[in-house]
Amino acid sequence: MDKLIVDLIEQGGYLGIFFLMVLENVIPPVPSEVIMGVGGLLVQRGSMEFWPLLLIGTFGTTVGNYAWYWVGDAWGYRRLAPFVDKWGRWLTVDWEHIAKAQVFFSQRGHWVVFFLRFSPFLRTIISLPAGLAHMPKWKFLGFTFAGSLIWNALLIKGGEWLGHYLEDSQHIIGWIIVGLVALTVAGYLWRVFTFVPRAEREAD
Repeated sequence: MDKLIVDLIEQGGYLGIFFLMVLENVIPPVPSEVIMGVGGLLVQRGSMEFWPLLLIGTFGTTVGNYAWYWVGDAWGYRRLAPFVDKWGRWLTVDWEHIAKAQVFFSQRGHWVVFFLRFSPFLRTIISLPAGLAHMPKWKFLGFTFAGSLIWNALLIKGGEWLGHYLEDSQHIIGWIIVGLVALTVAGYLWRVFTFVPRAEREAD
């Protein structure tokens, strides 16, 4: 299993990285830390190059975030609220979370889109409030790309460092990857099964 994940990402190449990074920002739970970390491992092994991996992965991140920005910008509050109420469990978010993110966005301004690219929890959800607030599109894309570029570079370098540091202990790297995937999936499932819809909370 540990080698399978690395092999699949390696065989997918840069195009596979792009699509995985799009999915990471659209469909939970796909962890960018694993995708770009394994990419860094492949850079260390000579199977990939740093700059193409960084740029293509960051383009994927930006496209995935733009999908949620577009939903907020095009749908608005009236159309988005029923969608969130219906699918919130699987998105592990409800309207209350979005409303809080909207307040956070409004209080701190457009730069929050850049800085939250370094947050493992809020970097995707902030795209919705940005869209709902009709943040200028090119500003959103620019801040998203710049912040994601830095974050992805750190992940790639972390994967490179880990691959070099544990070069003689490849099985440990494999189990670290499996552990990260397992934690991500377990965290997502826990949030799904413990999710209480807004209507039920208000009824109580």
